Amino acid sequence: MKNHILIVEDDEAIREGVRILLEGEGYTVQEAEDGFQCLKKLSAETDLIILDIMMPGISGIKTCEEIRKTSHVPVLFLTAKGQESDKLIGLMAGGDDYLVKPFSYAELLARVKALLRRYCVYSQPLKTEKKTKQWLEYGKLKVNTQYNEVYREGEEIHFREMEYRLLLLMMENPQKIFSVKNLYESLWEEPFLYSSGNTVMVHIRRLRTKIEEDPQKPEMIQTVWGKGYRFG
Repeated sequence: MKNHILIVEDDEAIREGVRILLEGEGYTVQEAEDGFQCLKKLSAETDLIILDIMMPGISGIKTCEEIRKTSHVPVLFLTAKGQESDKLIGLMAGGDDYLVKPFSYAELLARVKALLRRYCVYSQPLKTEKKTKQWLEYGKLKVNTQYNEVYREGEEIHFREMEYRLLLLMMENPQKIFSVKNLYESLWEEPFLYSSGNTVMVHIRRLRTKIEEDPQKPEMIQTVWGKGYRFG
């Protein structure tokens, strides 16, 4: 079954080039020239959104925030800004990854395939003959590893794919100290760069806001100064 990708970019030349590239790889592609068209074309069939940050009318950041009100579809930001603060704003708005212009088509394809692969795995219940522990519990937090569901005090919490994978990895290894480098390379499956630490920090922050009583004084995901993070 073909994956459906929505490209949101006000530059027609870039939009057309990306569309031709993705269709050549067998993807079904839709185009939108701004955030308003994106929100109209977003559907249950959309598997990935490639979203430009700097657009007239409604920015990519605001568009992503609107998308997150109804959908957990992965969002890959395209940005002409290379500053770390801009990347962090994109991630905090709900983005899953970002690519700085100008980019190579090879790098774009690699990121698209990685996001789709992780999203497909996250969206499906685990199918394995190996007997694994279905429930992980810590205090008021419970995780159903078979259906990728997280509950706090009996109420389901909705997680995006990388947030869930981060939580699962740490809960399966309580008290183990994970370095930032270890977390990034284990979950993103890419070599660790200097800027990668900010990506991990943003996801830790988002995770804490969802599971901790007081995210400013976390009890579950603890910072081990100079070493990294541990659960429990």
